[in-house]
Amino acid sequence: MRIYEELFFVEPDTPEEQIDAFIEQIKGVITQSGGTVDKVDKWGRRKLAYKIDKFTEGYYVLIQFTAPPEPVKDIEHRMRVTDMVLRWVTVRIDEKLKKLAKKTKQREKRARKRPAPQPVAAPAMPAVPAMPAAPAMPAAPAAPAPGAPVPAAETEES
Repeated sequence: MRIYEELFFVEPDTPEEQIDAFIEQIKGVITQSGGTVDKVDKWGRRKLAYKIDKFTEGYYVLIQFTAPPEPVKDIEHRMRVTDMVLRWVTVRIDEKLKKLAKKTKQREKRARKRPAPQPVAAPAMPAVPAMPAAPAMPAAPAAPAPGAPVPAAETEES
């Protein structure tokens, strides 16, 4: 048995009853093959990234199920021949879940091996003598910036 996710979206103007009937049809295919439906999420109308068959929105549905590999072909065949389905994707997620569980287990194992962190006291800093103040210097007159008007007292008249 493997865990799959089937994400598909249908035309936005499809009646809710027709979408529910299609979901029940997919559930029937899964249960007939000995699988179980774990979760059905209806995301509702969402904006598409680009136009598909003159539609800019679609009604999204996500089905997570556990089943052998055989019914996946039948489900994808039904997606392909149903006119209201615009796009779909089937993803096997059990391998990803196994990898995540394995990584989590390894992290926990490493954390148990690590010693608990000891609080470190900050070393006492030696007192630094204060620096003597710098002698005050008289301010020198600044030269005017280039292109700046020169005050009348500084101009020479001949």
